[in-house]
Amino acid sequence: MKDLKIIVCIKQVPDPEGPSSAFKVDSEAKKVIPEGIPPVINPFDENALEAALRIKDSAGCSVVAMSMGEKPATPVLKKALAVGADELFILEDEHFKDLDGYSTAYVLAAAIQKIGEYDLILTGRQAADWNFGLVGPILAELLHIPSVSVAQSVNVGDGKVVVKKLRKNGYEIVQASMPALVTASSEIGDLRLPSLQAIKDARSKPLIVWKMADLELDPHRLEPRKIDRLSPPPSRKRDCIFIEGESLQEKGEKLALKLQQDKVI
Repeated sequence: MKDLKIIVCIKQVPDPEGPSSAFKVDSEAKKVIPEGIPPVINPFDENALEAALRIKDSAGCSVVAMSMGEKPATPVLKKALAVGADELFILEDEHFKDLDGYSTAYVLAAAIQKIGEYDLILTGRQAADWNFGLVGPILAELLHIPSVSVAQSVNVGDGKVVVKKLRKNGYEIVQASMPALVTASSEIGDLRLPSLQAIKDARSKPLIVWKMADLELDPHRLEPRKIDRLSPPPSRKRDCIFIEGESLQEKGEKLALKLQQDKVI
């Protein structure tokens, strides 16, 4: 039996655990600008990477991590190598900035086809920045392979992938022939922590960088994300007022009057 090869697509995003005050919304530029928030691997992609590593632990396989972007933070992405991925591919080019879901899938598909044979592709169910959840299914369609979404567990054997798929009121078991694509949900579990030695070793491991020219892409198929309008969320500021009075009745009357003035009642 040939060795399995799993490709995990990971995306660099601003840390979603950061406070809302650290994100500035530029309505004119239609961008969300993080201020002082470090980049991290998308949490759902970490779930996908953990699923791949569990398969590696149980059945043995090679795990390839792949990420694309304009200016990726290599130390952040090398976390994939520290936890157990065998190779890291970086798709880096100025033309890859702010692409829509289809164009992102198109770039990833070209890189995967350049890598060659594979058995399974794992992605997060969605990205923590835009939450569209489009890239995984579109990527499967471009590669002409079956896809299963929202997985809470993934197992492989006999040329098939078996997925416990999350449902609104439970789960269902789905089986597909490989090669296939599976999008991972948070129910799979958190990504394991690397050892200090693994982190040090990952810093010296080589990575492969491909530009747009290396993938022979058609620039006319690269479309930027189109946003019609982007506005900051409504203010959550709250004012606390203490109602004073000599008796409960007086306090109640003052409270009712204040609510009427504020047009609450």
